[in-house]
Amino acid sequence: MIAREQKPKNEYGSEKLIKWIGSTRSLIFHTIFFLIMIILAFSDIGFDKVMLVLTTIVSLEAIYLSIFIQMTVNKHSQELEDVSEDIEEIQEDVDEIQKDVDEIQEDVDEIQEDVEDITEEAEEKSEDLQNPIFAKIENNLAELMKEIAELKNKGGSN
Repeated sequence: MIAREQKPKNEYGSEKLIKWIGSTRSLIFHTIFFLIMIILAFSDIGFDKVMLVLTTIVSLEAIYLSIFIQMTVNKHSQELEDVSEDIEEIQEDVDEIQKDVDEIQEDVDEIQEDVEDITEEAEEKSEDLQNPIFAKIENNLAELMKEIAELKNKGGSN
């Protein structure tokens, strides 16, 4: 949107006039004006003269109102165009972010696979390391059982 300093003075004035025309003050002003014109039409001035002036004023006002309406439509069209461009830029950014997210997800999936592989390898190595230890413990237990049996035999024979 254009800042106040950048707008030409004529646009700034026309915006104020457009706001005033669409206000309650404008409605009251026009109502009083038309009442005055109707009163003048039935006075000494003459109905034809007053109606000629009133018709001219109303015609000129209609022309200006249509111009103001078109200016407002043009302004809103430009604003909608600007918003549309912003939406397109945002959509492009969202698409780019989505691509980045997809790439990150692929990286996370690869890391997850690597972690699973490393975990499997660690479990295998752990099992390999534990088997000789268990075998050694079993041998030691077997030897201890033999020695206990021998001690019982020696103790029982005495």
